[in-house]
Amino acid sequence: MLQTVFMQDLTLVQQVSAWLLPVLLAITVHEVAHGWVARMFGDHTAEMMGRLSLNPLRHVDPIGTIVVPGLMLLMPGGFVFGWAKPVPVDWRNLRRPKQDMVWVAAAGPAVNLVMGLGWALVARLALGLPADSGMALPLLLMGVAGILINTVLAVLNMLPLPPLDGGRVLTGLLPTRYAIPFSRIEPYGFWILIFLLMTGSLGWLMRPMMNFVLGLMVSASGLRVWDFQRLLDALMS
Repeated sequence: MLQTVFMQDLTLVQQVSAWLLPVLLAITVHEVAHGWVARMFGDHTAEMMGRLSLNPLRHVDPIGTIVVPGLMLLMPGGFVFGWAKPVPVDWRNLRRPKQDMVWVAAAGPAVNLVMGLGWALVARLALGLPADSGMALPLLLMGVAGILINTVLAVLNMLPLPPLDGGRVLTGLLPTRYAIPFSRIEPYGFWILIFLLMTGSLGWLMRPMMNFVLGLMVSASGLRVWDFQRLLDALMS
């Protein structure tokens, strides 16, 4: 089946179809995980606002979920990322605000890792289907797309930069005398992230962990690394 994929150019419809479900799930389930863990620790804000739902329409940000990832996918070799409307968490309702926010923040990247593994198993299933099966190619492409987008979101969000999840995890782990000044970076965090992206530094910072996590995911998928890369090239060309 792989040779069949490599010998044909994917249409734009095939590319968009392969990315759509993995991107929507990766972004929306990430946000729901924050709200679900916050509820476990006493904050029901997200639940009361109807945000503990897997309905993507409740979480889609028109710019962050659709426009930005779509434009980046159309750029050759583009770096893919996006965001949803943040699930509201009121730290004052948490039983132990500083400690509990660590778990709330870490929930999003953790669920992305689980979903990435799930998509790896989808790709493995697709490889076992007959080459002429109508489901084999779509499942394989979605599996590859799901591995990448979930790995990117997990690694990106765990960078120790507020307001990313990794920044909030680090804030919760630092002693209060260090956590307070560190948290003051948050208003500038988005602009720092954009600067890192535009200068190419973001890819350099993420590459070691990306390679490690992708290696594990690709191994679970049953694909060889170079075949995975060729499939990615087909999806992003």
